[in-house]
Amino acid sequence: MTCRTLPRRPAGFSLLLLAVVLVPAVAPAGGDQDAFLAGYVTAVVEREFDVLPVAVVSRAGSVRIELPDQPSIDHDRVRTVVSAIRAVESVEVVVAQPTVEEDVPVDPDAPAAEVATAEEKGTELLPRGHLLEPLVADPRWPRFAADYQYYIDDSELGSAGAVSLGGEFPLLRWYDVGGGRLQLGLQGGIFALFDLDADSTDLINADYRIGLPLTYERKRISAMLRLFHQSSHLGDEFVLRDRVERINLSYEAVDALFAYRPHDVVRFYAAVGYLFHQEPSDLDPWWVQHGIELTSPKAMLGNVVRPFMATDLQYHEETDWDVDVSVATGVQLESPRLETQKIRLLLHYYKGRNPNGQFFERNIEYTGIGIHGDF
Repeated sequence: MTCRTLPRRPAGFSLLLLAVVLVPAVAPAGGDQDAFLAGYVTAVVEREFDVLPVAVVSRAGSVRIELPDQPSIDHDRVRTVVSAIRAVESVEVVVAQPTVEEDVPVDPDAPAAEVATAEEKGTELLPRGHLLEPLVADPRWPRFAADYQYYIDDSELGSAGAVSLGGEFPLLRWYDVGGGRLQLGLQGGIFALFDLDADSTDLINADYRIGLPLTYERKRISAMLRLFHQSSHLGDEFVLRDRVERINLSYEAVDALFAYRPHDVVRFYAAVGYLFHQEPSDLDPWWVQHGIELTSPKAMLGNVVRPFMATDLQYHEETDWDVDVSVATGVQLESPRLETQKIRLLLHYYKGRNPNGQFFERNIEYTGIGIHGDF
């Protein structure tokens, strides 16, 4: 059995440790193999959760991880990520017991960086990862995606291509805020729709969104307060072809979203939003949203393929609170070393108010297939 008890080290040490354990060398055996796995697990936990384990014990594929006593650390999530490592057969995650040490005088002239962790410092500039994971089935969540859509009984569209480019960029994170973490980010996205039946694959509509999300996470609860702007534009070729009248659609909006994950398998969420400074000015401002996401507890094919299913329901005052249904199912490609980066191959169904801004007054129904990436 090999036990690695780790003192606090500078942040750069984690990068060195990760580089060492990822060197493609001949796999060691016996005690060396246990030491190799313990080091690998230590690097993965520190990278994915921004926390340095107090100790990692490895013996013949069984791993015991001792973590600091911090409420913000999700032990179930740590267990899930480490279990996905190929050489790991079982995982135990515990809170490290405090040790009794002799009182050591503290040098008042010592630099604060030598006696405080990132969490104790309270803030972090340009942190890694999201405090609220992207909504899988929300058709207007900023992400990188490409979809083929087939419209059902539609007089104007048959086959269409939908492309989105966007995501969220964390700017500043505060630790130990009410026992959790608070983060300010920048969120942006471009959503474009193309007519695949047209000779030149005409651009039909493009929506542009930019926003500032303020996100909070504590254990299994996440919340987001978001202020954003969106504007909508018709494609030039589409306008020349069909001579349609453009709607000058733009607005600012604010929404609040709450998500709860009682288990790694399921997540529930609900949101309410309000438009202001909208054009046309007579747009009804309110909408509500809720959904559920189911994720397989086990990954397949070398721990990189995980099935999922998600449903998103939205109700807009503008359409008399009729429901917009969005359903997605497929597989998620992932890596335990890149836990926040996921690629999804999915089948998609949508029925309801047209999410493409220039056509918000129309109802549509389509099925599709696509690839979505959240980073």
